[in-house]
Parts: sequence; structure tokens; C-alpha cells
Amino acid sequence: MAISNNQVVSMEYEVKVEGNVVDSNVNQEPLEFTFGSGQIISGLESRIAELSAGESASIVVPASEAYGEYNEEAMQKIPKEQFEGIELSIGLPLQGQGPDGNPVQVVVKDILDDEVLIDFNHPLAGKELNFDINILSVQ
Repeated sequence: MAISNNQVVSMEYEVKVEGNVVDSNVNQEPLEFTFGSGQIISGLESRIAELSAGESASIVVPASEAYGEYNEEAMQKIPKEQFEGIELSIGLPLQGQGPDGNPVQVVVKDILDDEVLIDFNHPLAGKELNFDINILSVQ
């Protein structure tokens, strides 16, 4: 039976990007979410709609239905003095503030003389996600 909006789904998953595992809850606490509430990425939610408890599937979610395409314009140069006390390195993830005031994860892309180039793209932006999932229960 198909999963309906407002049902609580319990799921085990493993996510790979380019063959590398980037997230997994296998042999851990299952992910529980309310279907149709936007708690998981839309591309995954739409593809599990026809599954039932006890079913497993391999699902490919394109970047456009996951964390979006990579946006080259989502970079910002910030004065280096704003990072006082932080040992900066290229690739360092930091907690930043989005335009709406909510926290966002950012990554140091480059360290210049007086500025730091920060990437506001989600770390998985532009990436196709490959899920192996097991629907444990639907209530």
C-alpha cells in the first residue's frame, strides 16, 4: 500500500555520492519522519511514495531534486578579522548565517591576504545521490 501524507515512516538508509558513502544509519537508530511534511529531500520522498513497510529499494535522486545545482555565485568574501581565533584551512566547514538569519553550513574555499572566500552551497549541491533504503514501518 502506498505511503500517504501525514503517515510516520521509519526508514534505514545509506547514501552514496560517486560511489562513496556520505551518510548512513544502517545498524543505528532508524530515520523517522512524517511523509509529506518536507522533512526529507523532495526527490527521495516522491520516489518512496509507492513503497510499503518491509520493502527495500535503490533510488537515484538527481541534484535538482536533492540539494540543488551548484551555484558559482553562492560565494562571499568575508574580512579575515571576522575569523579571529579560528585556525582556517581550505575545506574547513563552518557554521554561517543565511540571508534569512537561519544557520547554514558553509565551507572555506580560499584564504586570501585580507579576506576569506566562503562557499554557501550545501556540501552536496550539484551531486546525484544514490540511496539504498529499507522501509521499516509506516504508521
